[in-house]
Amino acid sequence: MKEKSESELLAAARERITFLNSELKNFSALVHNFDAPPSELPEVPWIDVYGESLPRNGKAGGDHIIYVDFKKRYKMDKLIREAPDGLKEKLRATAARAGIVVLDVEGHDYGAAFIASVFHQAFLLGVSYELKFFGEITTTLFENINTRFYNSSGIHKTLTMVYGEITERGTFRFLSAAHPPPLVFSNQFDRLAPISEDRLISFPQIGTMPSRGNSEKTVPLLGVKEKYTVNEINLMGRGDILVLYTDGLTDHRDAQGGKYFPVRLESVLRANKTRPAREIFERIKADMLAFNPKPDDDITVVVIKKT
Repeated sequence: MKEKSESELLAAARERITFLNSELKNFSALVHNFDAPPSELPEVPWIDVYGESLPRNGKAGGDHIIYVDFKKRYKMDKLIREAPDGLKEKLRATAARAGIVVLDVEGHDYGAAFIASVFHQAFLLGVSYELKFFGEITTTLFENINTRFYNSSGIHKTLTMVYGEITERGTFRFLSAAHPPPLVFSNQFDRLAPISEDRLISFPQIGTMPSRGNSEKTVPLLGVKEKYTVNEINLMGRGDILVLYTDGLTDHRDAQGGKYFPVRLESVLRANKTRPAREIFERIKADMLAFNPKPDDDITVVVIKKT
């Protein structure tokens, strides 16, 4: 059998590289289809929301945000009209809230971004059924997603998540799976406010342990996950700011190893607390990158302000 010449091998390698670059471009476009555009920012009276995920490599990573403005996404008027009487009030209450998911998949690459997009689709599809049958998002949705990820043996990356819903009164109810806890900056006291531990209950990372009673695989030695419970935080005053974030923010350090979080973050919030949520985010982003322009991890920050 005739061996290929060096020029033929080089041509084949170039062809392969061209193909892989094309596939990477297609995959990048697919992943970025799940990025939240400005039109998806939730609209709730007296609440201002803005946030972004900043991939470490500048292209794609494991951090992800999903905004859920129920009125925009799910034709709530139609659902309310067609719902049985027992669900109408729940649907009306849900329509007045907005949901926010902040997700952190292990890794800083397209593989992590792909897993985040799988969660994205599973979550939004599940919301449709939750609204139809329960009139609201329940913990059952997250039990099912958790076990689905546990049963998917090909997924080995860890995944943390926080999902919360904000009302116009400033009540934030949330569920956490091993995710960093929310922060509240008090406008009245001009500082980050302490939050009681019993309002910050968290659970194992998504997919590491099955939810009770619905696993397709053998239950691990660690057992099953306890049922999710929901925490509640109240933003009582005008100008209070709630911050959701990923551990890229808590781990952000300068060249000498100095920590950005929480002292410097608090000072930026204090200096910019009168600004809209988007401007507060932009000031945090600029200050964070001035502190260290090359973060070691993806970073996500979502600012929720009571106006």
